[in-house]
Amino acid sequence: MASTVFELVMPVMSLAGASHALTSLLGLCAICGIVYTVVAAASVGVFFDRHSPVNDHFPSVTVLKPLSGMETALLDNLRSFCEQDYRGAVQYLFGVHDACDPALAVVKQLQIDFPGAHITIVANSDMHGSNRKVSNLINMLPAAEHDLFVFADSDVTVGPDYLSRVVGELHADGVGLVTCAYVGVREPGFWPRLSARAVDYQFLPGVVMGLRLGLAHPCFGQTIAMRRQTLESIGGLRPLSCVLAEDHAIGAAVRKNGQKVVVPGFVVGHACQETTATTLIEHELRWSRTIRRIDPIGHAGSALSYPIPWATLTILSGGPQMWTISLFLISLGVRALLQLRIDAILKRPVEGLFLLPVWDLMAFAILCQSFASSRVVWRGFSFRVDGHGMLKGEQRRSSAD
Repeated sequence: MASTVFELVMPVMSLAGASHALTSLLGLCAICGIVYTVVAAASVGVFFDRHSPVNDHFPSVTVLKPLSGMETALLDNLRSFCEQDYRGAVQYLFGVHDACDPALAVVKQLQIDFPGAHITIVANSDMHGSNRKVSNLINMLPAAEHDLFVFADSDVTVGPDYLSRVVGELHADGVGLVTCAYVGVREPGFWPRLSARAVDYQFLPGVVMGLRLGLAHPCFGQTIAMRRQTLESIGGLRPLSCVLAEDHAIGAAVRKNGQKVVVPGFVVGHACQETTATTLIEHELRWSRTIRRIDPIGHAGSALSYPIPWATLTILSGGPQMWTISLFLISLGVRALLQLRIDAILKRPVEGLFLLPVWDLMAFAILCQSFASSRVVWRGFSFRVDGHGMLKGEQRRSSAD
């Protein structure tokens, strides 16, 4: 009889032990996320305390802006580049694939608003590979008149000292490229608000922590400043015409060439225009899958930077015990601390603290989903990304995977 009872009890005890181990593991992951968040909150201030060198050089610059379609804040974004307090000559070079692209109407308005600006337009439908942005830039480069290039995406807004600071950074010894981290500039509505949170309280701390620990080697399309000679020395843009993360590849090539890539202690603005859940998920999946191709181990490890989802899973696994609830509340607190710290540094009002758990849970789900497929969507086109980060099988598409 005793042996029979033992045989019945042992499986139950084994399951209970396994459940306890799982709960403990999930709790440990939440603790890792808490520690990460506290360190990130402290590190953000260090990043912004770095000042750009005083710039006494004002060489002629060509600002290259690839365009594709109309964007809500496009005029304001482009206008910020034309309002630079820069002593040197500046050529503004805009490129489209289609001569009827509606973005050209905005460029025409710029020509009216800034009659003294040197604005050049290139409309060329030639495709050199699956990366449409790189093809656009390849078509634009022959029209670039100066030997210092500043590549900047269409959805970027900058301050009046932007060019001076970027050029000053580029003139430091051994620097071959300057790129900029960014914060979100949201459009009206709930989904753009969530998108901006992804940039401000997930992306930016991740960049700062990666730089501080020496684990990240970023290069962002929001700003890539480099000399013509440097671009030519890495083989130009044609080898990147089918690469998903062309910005990262440019930075990697410059580093391989023996030059430094600098991320200065200031940020530019990135327009958050994802007005529906579908477009937001498409954008975040593309970003997440891009990082996965660049650094699969680091991408998987980044899951430990999400304390709220891990604390939530701990409660679901172990039940609402004192320690699991405490872990969840601490996770909420440190995430709020990080937002308060960033908002204070950027001198802006604190808004939407209640959205922290909403976005964190959604972002964690997107991170997990990024391992389930190799498809990305960019401006309505769907691509498969192979193991080398190359874009394959372009398809016209408007919905997420």
